[in-house]
Amino acid sequence: MRVNSIDNLASAARGRRLELGLTQAELATRARVSRDWVSSFEGGKPTVELILVLKVLEPLGLRLEVADSAGSQRSCPAGLVDLDALLDEYRQP
Repeated sequence: MRVNSIDNLASAARGRRLELGLTQAELATRARVSRDWVSSFEGGKPTVELILVLKVLEPLGLRLEVADSAGSQRSCPAGLVDLDALLDEYRQP
């Protein structure tokens, strides 16, 4: 799934949670976040913390991948995206 906004990501996470038959409270317990946070995230709150998003995606069996607009993926040797390196490339001098 191509994700272009927090709404897209939240929708994917919510859909997966429902597929797995989990309540927001059950997901929150598995991810070690609050149920209120899960609710805010699923509602598309634009200021959610990335580290918490990653914690929620893990028990859902989802992951983020970063690709440039041509579709090639940038990743570190372990197959994980090095967000710091990616951000450094796009920072203005």
